[in-house]
Amino acid sequence: MHEDKELQEYRDLLEAPQTFEEGFGWKSVIGAIFIGFLMMPGSMYLGLVIGTGIGPAARWVTIILFAEVAKRAYTKLSQQEVFVLYYMAGAAMASPFSGLLWNQYLVQSEAAQMLGLTQYIPTWVAPQPGSDSLVDRTFLHRDWMVPILLMVGFEIISAVDHFGLGYALYRLTSDVEKLPFPMAPVGALGNMALAESTQKGEGGWKWRVFSIGGMMGLAFGGIYVLLPAASGVVLSEPIRLIPIPWIELTHVTEDFLPAVATGIQLDLGLLFIGMVLPFWAVIGGGIGLIITFIANPVLHEHGILHRWHKGMGTVDTVFANNFDFYMSFGIGLGLAIAAVGIAHVFRSFKKKDLGPWRERFQVLFKPPPGRGDFSIWIAIGIYVFSTLAYVALCSFLVPGFPWIFLVAYGFIYTPFISYVSARMEGVAGQFVNLPMVREASFIAASKFFGYTGIGIWYAPIPFHNYGKATQRWREIELTGTSFRSIIKAEILVVPVVLVASLLFSQYIWRLAPIPSAQYPYAQELWHLQALNTLLLQSATLEGDSPFFQALNVGYMAAGLGLGVVTYMGLAALNLPIMLIYGVTRGLGQSMPHGVFLEIIGALLGRYFFVKKYGMAWRQYAPVLLAGFSCGMGLMGMFAMGFTLIMRSLRSLAY
Repeated sequence: MHEDKELQEYRDLLEAPQTFEEGFGWKSVIGAIFIGFLMMPGSMYLGLVIGTGIGPAARWVTIILFAEVAKRAYTKLSQQEVFVLYYMAGAAMASPFSGLLWNQYLVQSEAAQMLGLTQYIPTWVAPQPGSDSLVDRTFLHRDWMVPILLMVGFEIISAVDHFGLGYALYRLTSDVEKLPFPMAPVGALGNMALAESTQKGEGGWKWRVFSIGGMMGLAFGGIYVLLPAASGVVLSEPIRLIPIPWIELTHVTEDFLPAVATGIQLDLGLLFIGMVLPFWAVIGGGIGLIITFIANPVLHEHGILHRWHKGMGTVDTVFANNFDFYMSFGIGLGLAIAAVGIAHVFRSFKKKDLGPWRERFQVLFKPPPGRGDFSIWIAIGIYVFSTLAYVALCSFLVPGFPWIFLVAYGFIYTPFISYVSARMEGVAGQFVNLPMVREASFIAASKFFGYTGIGIWYAPIPFHNYGKATQRWREIELTGTSFRSIIKAEILVVPVVLVASLLFSQYIWRLAPIPSAQYPYAQELWHLQALNTLLLQSATLEGDSPFFQALNVGYMAAGLGLGVVTYMGLAALNLPIMLIYGVTRGLGQSMPHGVFLEIIGALLGRYFFVKKYGMAWRQYAPVLLAGFSCGMGLMGMFAMGFTLIMRSLRSLAY
């Protein structure tokens, strides 16, 4: 990959500090308790009511509240303490035991009964129907002991695993390959803005820009989140001034754009994301989308996209097209990206002057002093240990499943896709995953190795993608936070999250059956999700599946060839390499409706704001996005509080 000017701009957007400080202390302990016992239940409840939890915005809400308390206590939060709170809030939002709420529904669902799968769902997932625990709606029962203990074990292994392969890939992609990680400054600069606000009378430009974004988020969130949530509690039908999740146009365009999913997602956050992402990555996504608009009608006419028919909406159209063509084609494109990245690394060793590369790779074993790094061998050891633990657990829980698949997941597929995704995060801020690999392998084990059952679909297989972890480590570095602070925060937050998640899952379930009218999103969509999930799982009982029809080697080869040729052409013309990643993203877009606003944001950023503010806009944009996310989060919390109180009062009244 040749040196790209835009890559260098993003790499220089925020320089890593020379000194790193401890961010863990007694404030972190209070923060962990606050996050676990106040923020997490709100996120869980909101997800059941409107289908969207608080998400990343919970981090900003937590930090602002702690910053204001610190001011009134005549103290302050350091930049490193702010980031530790940010990190713990993100860990808490995972809410591990909320998955038990889904499991209790699944084992009792009409979909499981209709497909005859109820008795095949393992008791280590959920008790079978007829259990007193399901009748009484309680997890504090002996029938739930094994599922809860397994969940605790999985979470502990996962927490240790955070410091394994993801950290090793961060060292490789950031320290050795010097990739820019363009989205990392979003979190880092947002944290710096809030750290500035804790300095009495010293609010700099970051805090002003963050406040502007926050007010925009509050205004938009009031219309987009608060109004539908609050009106849905008071009225029989919620009021939605802005269609959620998008304006559906597929039925309007189906006559002249057959097999094309069209629509517009009016989430203002996409506009800010377009301003932050690398310009050519966004434009490449638009080009990829235009290519699909042209190609899909042709593919439909030639009988390739044959499952599509008039009357289908966005979801059905995307599903049908993926089944017919884009699943296999997307796997080929993903392989092309992997091949380009691996070829780039190996080609560098063939150069005559290997001195610089030898010096770079020495960084793996001699990290920068004072950053709090630990040995790369410890990281690799953690990865090997956690993977073997997953293999052992899966072999014990699902004894009939071929163990060779588990080993291949952990030691071949996981490092392969993790490196590909880490490079994509490092270059264009995009996450890459190969679709249907897990599902296809389960069905293959059933078809060719004699495995029958559905237990493997619930087992903790060592099938991971650590690409996101590399960006998280880069954020930690940019904020000047010692890595040892993160280790301490992880040790603290895991037990708090486990206890709080179990208690509030119990409380929410006791409040009303899930799903029910008290939880409208779950009532409306969980049946469809259960039906789709169990239909796929039934393939390993029957020994055959229509998904084999979707895996087309010819289409995979076409995707691989197109990806490699596109890379070679761009490199030969000395054009921005990020175009290939953007085009790949556009071609593999599952829901393309958000690309429109992203392109507008990219054009506004490059041709208006950069001209108005100069290169300083590169720093303004991430802080603006962070502020907007915070404003949306505050409105989400307010909506959650209102609906929670009103639903609780109704429950108490009867």
